[in-house]
Amino acid sequence: MNPQKVMKEGILEKRSNGLLQLWKTKRCVLTEDGLRLYEWRRGGAPGGGSAPGGCSRKAKELRFERMATVDCVEHKRGLIYFTVVMNEGKEIDFRCEQDGTAWNAEIALALVRFKNVLAVQTGRNRHLSQLGSTGEDES
Repeated sequence: MNPQKVMKEGILEKRSNGLLQLWKTKRCVLTEDGLRLYEWRRGGAPGGGSAPGGCSRKAKELRFERMATVDCVEHKRGLIYFTVVMNEGKEIDFRCEQDGTAWNAEIALALVRFKNVLAVQTGRNRHLSQLGSTGEDES
């Protein structure tokens, strides 16, 4: 992702894909393009190639262009559980603390903004191509 305005930063837990489906803590950065997930180690690993704050430099990117929706919100024991559904049908489960503005709401709103901008651009391009093909702009 290009350097974008950071809309939210903090900690999320992501359910692993393995057999045990353990919850793993991730340092997350929400931007206008999507969500970056960094490995998180409390206190950082001494000399282990971690960035300041105990998170790795390498990020997994969940780009909005590949996201379909944010679903399945459940409130349980002070946590919010939600699922990010990708265009190819893959589901990624997350949970976060219930206090403050919830991550699921922030991600969903950013996704809607992204899709709205994309729809406006697509409509504008379609309109301009129709004007060009009908010759209406030759006055």
